[in-house]
Amino acid sequence: MTDHDPQPAAGGEPVTSGSRRLMVLLAMAMFVLVVDTSLMNVSISAVIRDLDTTASGVQSAIALEALVSAAFILINSKVGDLIGRKRAYVLGLLAYAIGALAMTLAQSLTAIVVFWALIGGIGASLLLPAMQSLIHGNFAGAAQRQAYAMVGASAAIAAAVGPLLGGFVTTYLSWRVGFGLEVLIIAVVLSQIRLVRDVAYTGSRKIDVVGSVLSVVGMGGVVLGILVWQEGGEFVLLLMVVGAAALAAQAWWLARRQRAHKVTLLDPSLFRHPNFTTGVTGQMLQQITLGGAMIALPLFLQMTLEYDAMQAGLSLAPLSLTMFAAALLAGRRAGNRRPAAIIRGGFLLASLGMASIIPLVPRVDSGWLLVLPLMVTGAGLGLLVSQLNNYTLAPVEEERISEAAGVNSAAGSFGLSFGLAMAGGIMLAALSFGFTRMTENSTLIPPAQQQQIAAALETDAEVMSNTELDKRITGQPPEIEQEVLAINDDARNRSLQVALLIPLLAGVLGLAASFRMMRLPDLKPAAPLEGMDFG
Repeated sequence: MTDHDPQPAAGGEPVTSGSRRLMVLLAMAMFVLVVDTSLMNVSISAVIRDLDTTASGVQSAIALEALVSAAFILINSKVGDLIGRKRAYVLGLLAYAIGALAMTLAQSLTAIVVFWALIGGIGASLLLPAMQSLIHGNFAGAAQRQAYAMVGASAAIAAAVGPLLGGFVTTYLSWRVGFGLEVLIIAVVLSQIRLVRDVAYTGSRKIDVVGSVLSVVGMGGVVLGILVWQEGGEFVLLLMVVGAAALAAQAWWLARRQRAHKVTLLDPSLFRHPNFTTGVTGQMLQQITLGGAMIALPLFLQMTLEYDAMQAGLSLAPLSLTMFAAALLAGRRAGNRRPAAIIRGGFLLASLGMASIIPLVPRVDSGWLLVLPLMVTGAGLGLLVSQLNNYTLAPVEEERISEAAGVNSAAGSFGLSFGLAMAGGIMLAALSFGFTRMTENSTLIPPAQQQQIAAALETDAEVMSNTELDKRITGQPPEIEQEVLAINDDARNRSLQVALLIPLLAGVLGLAASFRMMRLPDLKPAAPLEGMDFG
């Protein structure tokens, strides 16, 4: 059978073997994008050890990668229109491959930040909108729905098995091998790039330069301010004020440009739909919940319980697998239930799950004791995944769905980066405060050493396992060593509890927003939305 021999598909649309192969290749690319972050999360302790860096440094890199993707996704959607969607797709894959290859060779955190977080993040922001356009332009009818479903399923499976796959590779081979496999998969995808037909762009070729700059400065300023704060840097307040001012200025600028009938980075009239506005808000809050949980929980497992990557991956599996199962079941069996009601149930379960984890942090000595609350959290997040995209895009006209989906994706990516950064920043602030206070109240640690510890923590607070701390305080009297270890254990657990308040708060705010959704009418999508959010 040749690439052009037709095969029957549901609905009477032909699906060629070449088309099937292209679907698989697109799904492979999406799998790499989603599994990449899971691999990094469960490998935190291994990366810290191999590169002799810090947990906050690795966490900052993870948050920065999500931020770059969020800040540039709307801009690079337009870039793809101008340079060609196929070219944008190839450049995005190459940038992501550079980031993954750098991870296999990196000898310092700087290399991870520059190549994986910055270049890889820009690659993701090029790749996602280009992939959506290419699916829309390379397939039609039933074949298009099948392509969206396959790519969406690939993303969902990657999210579900990512912690287990990353844990296995990191523990029994090396975290570098996992990223090396990503490079190999991308090479396979690029080797078959001839199967991709470019999709012509016939719209305006003008660019809203000011709106683009304000978008990057706005999102970047807010999240970078948090990252600089947690690293003990300066000008934190200035960065956050500039970011907030840029976001406000962007809203004003977009409205002004629209009144003048000029091209805008995004159409502000999208936000006139209350369903779209509340849906985007829900998407952002859901991702803040996920981002906060996926930085605090791996650190708890690897720093407090001192789990290796495989054990951490197994402990997180109830969250990811339940999230996958709940999304699948709710998507297929929602029946006549209102989407807003399912979203409300999702935020309620996610909030209850996170609330039940917080008091367990200082009390559990095994990840098995977290299985039930993680399953509750995962079920809630899965319900949200199954409904939020359709709810958000339902009021949007068919010809504007791609633009609206891009805004929705940008809001989700920003929420993820904000959740990662804020949970990490709050955690280190709480650690510094708690360690300092408990040290000052100690009757065993001499005053001179109390001042030395306080001064060190003021600029270099760090989440650290007791095993690692024990190596650094050798030479002290045994009673002082034991006191410092006890303080570290207590302060670290309290700081992780405080960090988990971020996803809990996001879940509660999402629950509050869901009551507004319940008051709005249910809308049916103007066009099929399967796969528009890639799962």
